[in-house]
Amino acid sequence: MRFQCKTALVTGAASGIGRATALRLAAEGASLILADVNLEGLRKLAAELPGPARCLAFDAADPASCRALVAQAAEAGPLDLLCNIAGVLDWAPLAQFDEARWDRVIAINLSAVFHLCRAAMPHLLPRRGNIVNMASAGGMVGLPYGTAYSASKAGVISLTKSLAVEFAAAGVRVNAVCPTGVATPMLAGGFPEGVDVALLMRNASKMDGGALLDPTEVAAAVAFLASDEAGKVTGVAFPVDGGQTAG
Repeated sequence: MRFQCKTALVTGAASGIGRATALRLAAEGASLILADVNLEGLRKLAAELPGPARCLAFDAADPASCRALVAQAAEAGPLDLLCNIAGVLDWAPLAQFDEARWDRVIAINLSAVFHLCRAAMPHLLPRRGNIVNMASAGGMVGLPYGTAYSASKAGVISLTKSLAVEFAAAGVRVNAVCPTGVATPMLAGGFPEGVDVALLMRNASKMDGGALLDPTEVAAAVAFLASDEAGKVTGVAFPVDGGQTAG
């Protein structure tokens, strides 16, 4: 029960890694505030949790919505943990990747993390709380066809390290998890025309024939970094990638 008497805000909780993270934290005693653009998905998740959870709709692409989410979450009481899991994946050859697609991925994957961290920090400081951001192995080594995705996740890693250094003396830890491909709805749609899947697979996990991770494997890493067991761990980009970034 590592999170008993602690409150966590989890974004992207309606599915995939966010959902698995919420289930893991709840199983270990956390009180949860669940956030996603998919409010119905949040309500279905809340019905599965062992305790009560607050469900809040928000749009990660909208800075005002990010700020409002934190304000609403803080109304429920002190905030101990922010898990920035919400994200989007958009694959395409460079020539097909226009400005609108770039802007959307950067807004959701990177800018939202900035806005949420900035809004949450005043609430985390008195609690010596912590933040876990969802980056990617693709932000460490790059991914073909992941023009904006890899750039956004590399930005999350740098943002994480910068905040970790800035707030270390105040006792607030900031870390990032960097998974390889995960079996989530985000990957279920397949790949668009022009994407060489074999090239992508050569950049995937080196374990189990490049098999996708289960979301629970990533959630376990989030829970560790968020727990007191990682009390001296801050500023790390924690790979859960089956050796993808090992060389």
